[in-house]
Amino acid sequence: MNRVRLFAALLAGAALLPAAHAIEPIKIGEIEPLTGKEAAFGQSAHKGIVMAVEEINARGGVLGRPLVIVTEDNQSRPGDSATIAKKLIARDKVVAILSGATSSGCLEIAPICQTARIPFLATTATNPEVTEKRNYVFRVCFIDPFQGAVLAKFARDTLKAKRVALLTSVSSSYSVGLSKVFRERFIASGGEIAVEQKYGEGDKDFRAQLTAIRAAAPDVIATTGNYTEGALICKQARELGLTGPIIAGDGWEAPELIEIGGAAVNGSYYCSHYSSESTAPEVQAFVKKFRAHYTETPDSMAPLASDGLTVLAEAIARAGTTESAKLRDALAATKNFPGITGRTTIDEQRNASKPAVILAVKDGHTQFLQSIEP
Repeated sequence: MNRVRLFAALLAGAALLPAAHAIEPIKIGEIEPLTGKEAAFGQSAHKGIVMAVEEINARGGVLGRPLVIVTEDNQSRPGDSATIAKKLIARDKVVAILSGATSSGCLEIAPICQTARIPFLATTATNPEVTEKRNYVFRVCFIDPFQGAVLAKFARDTLKAKRVALLTSVSSSYSVGLSKVFRERFIASGGEIAVEQKYGEGDKDFRAQLTAIRAAAPDVIATTGNYTEGALICKQARELGLTGPIIAGDGWEAPELIEIGGAAVNGSYYCSHYSSESTAPEVQAFVKKFRAHYTETPDSMAPLASDGLTVLAEAIARAGTTESAKLRDALAATKNFPGITGRTTIDEQRNASKPAVILAVKDGHTQFLQSIEP
């Protein structure tokens, strides 16, 4: 099913609704870090959701009803996502919640939605714990065990690294989980973790950790945190004479990485969910529309969020209702959804099975390097 046929399917069943309910909107909650240090993630995700909603509503909505997004900002602060989720469910009466927040933020939302039996769809949270033991919680992105394995394979096979330095943000569940998998898979492939160093979210000085890394003389530095600290790590590493490759996960997916890091991030690589350079028709169509809408090139957070919203809308159409249990069942039955970020199938653990890409930073911009299937 292509996206045109998919949107047509969203309209199915409209004639079956009573006239009194035909214009009642379907309210969907959205929790994003629109401000604060993770704002690049949330703003990009929100733009993707806005585009998807506009497209769906222009075609008549879902089941003959328009979609309305109730958007809230968690300000990149711990604890705020949980408070917002409770408010969206109790006061706004949303039928489902989406979030492009980090894994830490989504780990706050997930148990609240599970208890309330309101479907929750994480668009970018890769920590496996988000969906574990929660049958109302789903995601449309790959998970850290896959991403960590991809990075370990890339370091060994493509970069030919034998010894890697591992730099982990211990206050980020995302970073801790990604480092764990990377460590296990890199060692299993015959590599050595030459040294491990730690830092906390919001830190700005990494010279002590990088000095210890320099003494260990690794082939590659693997850092598993987000772009805000990652850009500074690159700058300070280059200042200390560390010229080797630096690799990271999808937490680096933001234009601010290059804006903050400048030339220091050249020669680095990170794992992502899609590439705007892909020649796939659905990718090029999305990139063209996004550039026309926002005069910028979308990073992976935008198409993931767009896919998430459309997966949810398609599930509502298949369920024929917004009733929680039936919507949950429809989400769980999602197979081969034709998204921008690849075909998405929700597995038994409510995770998405889909490919990953490696992006290289060169001459101040990202370049597609390779794609790796699950």
